[in-house]
Amino acid sequence: MTTEESQPSMPPVDPLAGEGRRCGLIAIVGRPNVGKSTLLNALVGQKISITSRKAQTTRHRITGIRTLGDTQFVFVDTPGFQTKDIRGRTALNRNLNRTVTSVLGDVDVVLFMVEAGKFTLDDAKVLALLPTDKPAFLVANKLDTITRRTDVMPWLKGMQERHPFTEFVPMSATKPGDVERLFKIVEPYLPEQPWMYEEDALTDRSDKFMAAELIREKLFRLTGDELPYSATVVIDKYEEEGNLRRIAATIVVERDAHKGMVIGEGGERLKRIGSETRQELEKLTDSKVFLELWVKVRSGWADSEEHLRSYGYE
Repeated sequence: MTTEESQPSMPPVDPLAGEGRRCGLIAIVGRPNVGKSTLLNALVGQKISITSRKAQTTRHRITGIRTLGDTQFVFVDTPGFQTKDIRGRTALNRNLNRTVTSVLGDVDVVLFMVEAGKFTLDDAKVLALLPTDKPAFLVANKLDTITRRTDVMPWLKGMQERHPFTEFVPMSATKPGDVERLFKIVEPYLPEQPWMYEEDALTDRSDKFMAAELIREKLFRLTGDELPYSATVVIDKYEEEGNLRRIAATIVVERDAHKGMVIGEGGERLKRIGSETRQELEKLTDSKVFLELWVKVRSGWADSEEHLRSYGYE
């Protein structure tokens, strides 16, 4: 018998398979500006979802991935459910709400995020969307703003009467210890099955997508309340040349006055948006970045399904 005959060939090992592994989809939902993107970034350990004080900052389904031991956590950050002006809601708002509801139908666990001790009408409208056939955790964020923990108990009792929450998780998304505790609480509720992604994956979004999101984040942060939320970013060119990224992008606004807000006096604001974005992209991609920014007016884009599709909204 030859050496080759005494060692029969074995099938290739699938790195995404393995007994005892867990993997599941976890939705992070809540009203706008409750801290969902901050929590997602903390869970993943890297910034993958943009943040700002302006409502409607998150507009897409953002997937964040974290693999710990034998368990892969696949978190889905959703846009804040839009509850304002229901009759006059724009196509953009309808699109954001469809994203939220579709995510809830796909996941294994729901994290319903609120501010500790608070429950608003907008919170109630999001809570009404939660499925009753899936584990739902009440994540009470910003616990550090509560001076006396005993003040939380009456509020918690009221929340338990509103929905049959599986777990109550008081926390602060900015505290690493609280984030690690959340992993341990969620893990037993994820199904035993192969991982969906490689062990070192952090997100399913491309660098091109992240470039658009980072530009939009700087746009909102540097314009404050001056610029209405109905502005978006389109990547016109994204080229990789070794350790160099050449990016051209267009900021789309609805009115000429908004264009002036973005550009700023002498073009200074647009330059700053570009500079801050470029610096963050260089850290994210570990490469040199050349970034060109343009501003164009597209009246009514936020209420046009055709424009939304062309700008990458699902």
